This record gives sequence, structure tokens and C-alpha cells, in this order.
Amino acid sequence: MLNDFINQFWPATIDGLAFGSIYALIALGYTMVYGVLRLINFAHSEVFMIGTFGAMFVPFVFGINSPLTGIALVGLILAMILAGMLASAGTAVALERIAYRPLRKRGASRLAALISAIGASIFLQELFALLVIPNVFNRPEQGRIQMGLPRIMERTELFSIFGHSVRVDQIFVIVAAIGMMIALDALVNRTKIGRGIRATAQNPEAAVLMGVDINRIVRMTFLIGGSMAGVAGALYLISYENTNYYIGFLFGIKAFTAAVLGGIGNLRGALVGGITLGLVENYGAIFFGSDWKHVISFTILVLVLMFRPTGILGESLQQARA
Repeated sequence: MLNDFINQFWPATIDGLAFGSIYALIALGYTMVYGVLRLINFAHSEVFMIGTFGAMFVPFVFGINSPLTGIALVGLILAMILAGMLASAGTAVALERIAYRPLRKRGASRLAALISAIGASIFLQELFALLVIPNVFNRPEQGRIQMGLPRIMERTELFSIFGHSVRVDQIFVIVAAIGMMIALDALVNRTKIGRGIRATAQNPEAAVLMGVDINRIVRMTFLIGGSMAGVAGALYLISYENTNYYIGFLFGIKAFTAAVLGGIGNLRGALVGGITLGLVENYGAIFFGSDWKHVISFTILVLVLMFRPTGILGESLQQARA
């Protein structure tokens, strides 16, 4: 078993970093909404799912059915990322406006908002299963099964580590995800919008007295978190070339696990938690088999909630530097 771990260490590490980067991007949405509203937005899993379909829509419309190279490939990838961001961000903003804002205005309890989030998640999942997939993508016979994306880029080896190849798509996912997270960290810590988000998270009443438009800040929080989920959806689709209407359920729970592991409400914690979760579940799969990956992830969630509910970093969005 130890020999298996040694032999598979580098492939598991690269796969873990790629999956962990996607978990981290999705986890940012959970973290931002929780930091501002103290709400676990369980519908965020479907925001990610819609992002994968938004990204798939681009090659579908242009009839791409073979790998591209050069400027054409770069343009297609950028278009897919933009489409994923627009689809997910629009969904997140609509969720805030329809499912959450009316409850906030009425002073409803957090439990009511949580139930609303679960209902919105089920609604979006079933909507895509019954209406959007068969009608938009013209695949009525595949409305409830996995949908594949034609390969848009060759899986060429970029370099090797101790004889194990590292593909260009894996490095692209990792670098793109980390770049987006760095940009988000800079936005929250160095811009006026970021100051408004941190002020609202720390003390919404005082923020209102200082002239902060709470509704605008909340809307921007959902917009930014949704955009990150859209990027994650596009990167997942580019790398793994398939999606389905229930993909958000599993990824959503794992991203929530990553957010809790890193410290719910902590942007940098989402990055740490996502990467850690991706690595641990891939290393665990070497010892216990790939069928145990999900069990490992959920075991981590239970253990963190039991023994360190504040997560690895433990710092919340309210305490981010001014």
C-alpha cells in the first residue's frame, strides 16, 4: 500500500490541486454570503451547475467538435469563462432578489432563509432536468443523464515530475483558479466595494449610518460569488468535458466542506480549504480506493465541525485587513 502511495503521489497531487482549485472557487461564494448575511446559501451549488451549462453553450452554438489551437483556442476559452460567469452571476443575483431579499425585508429568521435556499436549489435542479437541457440543447433523450462536451484542447504533456506527466489543461485550471482568487482578494481588501462588503459584514447597522447601501452591497456579494462559481464551472467543463443537472449537489457539498475547513467567512481560508480537501481526498483514494473519495470528504466535514468549527485559519471576513 505504501508503494502504491509513492507511485501515485504526483498524479494524485496534480489531480488534487486541480479539483481543489475548483472547490475553492465555489467555496468563495459560500464564504462571501455567510460573511455578509450569516446565511449558508445552499442554492450556490446550482449556481455552479448553471455556470457549467453557460460555458457549454459557447462551443454548442459555434459548432465546435474538434480540438482548437492558438488564438482560436484562447478566444473560445475566454468566451466560455465569460459565459459561465454571466450565467452564474445572473442566477446568483436573481436568487438574492427573489428568494432572500423579501425575507430580509420582513425580518424573517435565518431558518426561513435556509429553507428558501434549499427550495431554490431543488427548483433550479429540476428546472434544468425537465426544461432547459432537452429544449435548449436539443437532446430530449439525454435530459436526465450526463452531457459531454467535445474536446476543445489537446491533452498534451506540459512537463513531467519523476516520470509522471502533467497536462496543460491541469496547469491551466490551477493557474486560472489561483489567479481569480488573488484578484478577488485584492478587490475585497483594496477597493471601495470591498470596504463596503467588509463594513457590512462587521456591523451592518453602523455601515448604514456611514452611508453604505446595504442592498447594493448584498447584491454585489452575490454577483461576485456567483462569478467565481461561473469560472469554476467553465474550468471544470474545459478540463473534464462533461456536466449534468445534478452536478452541483456533490460539488456544492464539497465546496461547503472546503469553506468550513478553511474557516467559513474567510476568503483565504476558502483557498486553503479547497486545496487541502482536493489533496486529502485524492491521497485517501490511493489507500482506500476511488469509491471512498466522497466518504473521505464528508468525514473531514464532520471532524472539522466536531473539533475545530472555526476552520484552519478561523479568521472571518469581518476581520480582514482594512
